[in-house]
Amino acid sequence: MDLYGELILDHAKRPLHAGLREPYDVEVNHVNPTCGDEISLRVHVVDGQDGRGPVVQDVSYDSLGCSISIASASVLADESVGHTVAETLETYQHLHAMLTSRGTDPGDPEQIGDAVAFAGVSRYPARVKCALLSWSAYLDALARAGVDISAASTVGRTTRS
Repeated sequence: MDLYGELILDHAKRPLHAGLREPYDVEVNHVNPTCGDEISLRVHVVDGQDGRGPVVQDVSYDSLGCSISIASASVLADESVGHTVAETLETYQHLHAMLTSRGTDPGDPEQIGDAVAFAGVSRYPARVKCALLSWSAYLDALARAGVDISAASTVGRTTRS
């Protein structure tokens, strides 16, 4: 197994930031109807210091599904907590571009961190929804919390149920 496959399995077996926690601003529930993956996701955003904009203080979740879906939720939380919303939206843009490239965009660890492990998923369109489920829930939660997510609109959104 390659390093990226091992990274996905590691995140799936020992997901980071798993479990629903308080305080939170919004909780959303998303389901991938194609395979049955589910996620309940909570976000807690605070005002940033020094004009940095809103900062993601916590992302917590309860996820059921395949290794790709669970690992993606783990990576989302790990790559978001402590970062500005703008930084997380930029990460989403790069991840979305990689996952919808059908293998032509290998991803850049500098831009998406551990999410680069999902580069191989882009060759399997049915699995792309598994990898984007938690990110779709995250965007929904931010929007419901009143956070401006217009920077994410430069790329398509995944289908929600």
